[in-house]
Amino acid sequence: MNELPAALRAALARELEGVSRKDLAVRAARTSEAYRAGKGSAGVIQGREDVLAYALARLPATYAACAAVFAEAARMAPGFAPKRLLDAGSGTGAASWAAAQAWPRLASATWLDASAPFLDLAQRLAVAGPAALRAPEVLRGDLTSGRGWPNTDLVVASYALAEIPAAAQAGVVGALWAGCEGLLALVEPGTPAGFQRILTARQALISAGADLLAPCPHAEACPLASPDWCHFAVRLPRSRDHLMMKGAEVPFEDEKFAYLIAARPGVAAAPRSPRVLAPPRASKGGIAFKLCGPEGLEARTVARRDKPAHARARRLGWGDAWPPDAT
Repeated sequence: MNELPAALRAALARELEGVSRKDLAVRAARTSEAYRAGKGSAGVIQGREDVLAYALARLPATYAACAAVFAEAARMAPGFAPKRLLDAGSGTGAASWAAAQAWPRLASATWLDASAPFLDLAQRLAVAGPAALRAPEVLRGDLTSGRGWPNTDLVVASYALAEIPAAAQAGVVGALWAGCEGLLALVEPGTPAGFQRILTARQALISAGADLLAPCPHAEACPLASPDWCHFAVRLPRSRDHLMMKGAEVPFEDEKFAYLIAARPGVAAAPRSPRVLAPPRASKGGIAFKLCGPEGLEARTVARRDKPAHARARRLGWGDAWPPDAT
């Protein structure tokens, strides 16, 4: 499971000292209701307590999703070693922490966000964090306000496009791509609406000449049709405070997310492979997979009687790339 780094857990615990958990739970519930109603964070994240409630409820899941995406980026581009990061719509800085874990040689970070409370909390959390995050360049501004950020090797926008009017999203993605010299990673909630934002970004990036690394194994039209949508899941542990925020009893959470990783043509990448689009289904006869490949959607079954292939297939999960030798 993707657990928060020890330094980040400790920093969050320090922020929670002396703070009423019941009050934070009420604030977190209010924020969740606003998001479900299609509202952005600006109307509900007003101060230190609001952003702390948000962090307690959402930072672990955002970190876990970004960590999963960056692990796939590192797998697909093993020689990519970014030095400079732009975290666009940085919020609590969760994506930056995940990037620093994936690429320890990261040297600098730029945080761009319209919310002063988010930026303030992110800086406090990072005081004892990775070196690249201890003194970031902090830019307060809206992603739709135009290019006001530096070019960087790695650009990430996690759970940020949802805050932008639909008509402006393609333009924002274009601006982020213009400032990207290596990889651009977009992460959105794993909902039909989140997937639609990824689809819009995908088309804009293909038109701009980007090389898609994941999850798509091709640059053709997406073969999925409504009500189906492309999304994945990552499991993360819940702390006692996290359980209280969620009103939950299960000690883990499955965060569903949609994502896209795009690369500049100069970034060396591994060959694309079909992607497992749903949890594999095991039966007495074998294991059935739903795949997205260069030719579109595929259904493949690995028979139990083919013991070597079946052993390999048992290790595959939702979101994994299909290995060429496990056909």
